Amino acid sequence: MRYRELGKTGIKVSEVGFGGEWLERHEEEHSVELLRYAHEKGINIVDCWMPDPKSRDIIGKAMEGCRDSWFVQGHIGSTYQNGQYVRTRDMKHVRPAFEDLLKRLRSDYVDLGMIHYIDSVEDWNTAMNGEYIEYVRDLHEKGIIRHIGLSTHNPRIGKMAVESGFIEMILFSINPAFDMRPATENLDSMFEGYENSDYSGIDPERAQFYRLCEEHQIGLTVMKGFFGGRLLNKEQSPFGVAFTPVQLIHYALTRPGVTSILCGYDTKEQVDEAVSYEEASDDAKDYASVIAGAPLHSYSGQCTYCGHCRPCPMDIDIAMVNKFYDLAAAQPAVPESVLEHYKALEHTASECVGCRGCESRCPFGVAVADRMEKTAQLFGV
Repeated sequence: MRYRELGKTGIKVSEVGFGGEWLERHEEEHSVELLRYAHEKGINIVDCWMPDPKSRDIIGKAMEGCRDSWFVQGHIGSTYQNGQYVRTRDMKHVRPAFEDLLKRLRSDYVDLGMIHYIDSVEDWNTAMNGEYIEYVRDLHEKGIIRHIGLSTHNPRIGKMAVESGFIEMILFSINPAFDMRPATENLDSMFEGYENSDYSGIDPERAQFYRLCEEHQIGLTVMKGFFGGRLLNKEQSPFGVAFTPVQLIHYALTRPGVTSILCGYDTKEQVDEAVSYEEASDDAKDYASVIAGAPLHSYSGQCTYCGHCRPCPMDIDIAMVNKFYDLAAAQPAVPESVLEHYKALEHTASECVGCRGCESRCPFGVAVADRMEKTAQLFGV
């Protein structure tokens, strides 16, 4: 494994990291073992935006006895309310949620304290003025967070973070498809007119943001590098062709300012596949020829299973319902295994009341209520 300096933080993180988003989907023992296996392979950075107790406990148990050799991105403003994820700047929820993170990580510090998920100027202004940012600064001064970071999908917010002078690193969504789209404060509109537009290269504003990060030594870690797995599947890829994990890892790591790409894993085999990047040939890493020969398609309304649609008033795990729908809809008939996993969910799509509150929170403009209706019809429940 190769390691890169994360901007000017002074820490060195593995080029291939661990995105912990799906840890809760497995038995605790399985996920703990998976994290430990990744660490054995040289991975030393993990992102924990997830507020649920299970995910946090898993990371804490996996790091037991080797905490100092892990670097954790811990998010401030990602909270767990009534059993669901809620993004907020309200300190009555922010403070206890972060204290819970420390407790479950079995640690008295977080290496990278992340200002959680800002995509709009309005939210930036809210976060940067008042008790929330005072709390972040206080945590930093006390050494409870070693460095201040921020997560965003918007290069304009990223630029503001760089220019703030106190944010040291940024978690940003990077993949070949995203890079062809212009910046927007509301990602619901990111794909409007996409079908009729000719995008033949990286969006200038995103390119400028990457260069700015490199110039100011602001390290970038990468989320959504595989676009929720869609770029690995020809039928789901917005390019109409499939990439390999190695190609997408190389794409991310060749962006200016990028230090590490945080991949999601379900199995040890997936960890091995990602880590194989370090020994891959130039031909295996070549993503450019894939892009050059691919027809460009719209991916408006496609779920990346990020979970930002929550909370749901009916407690539906929207991301997982969408994942099972996509898995089933891609087959001539609904696979029995997918159906059984779907039926095992505590709440299914048929319980959706069509409030569409989730749609206002979706970064990618997914018509969630419509998908819930289609899912209920497909699975019959």
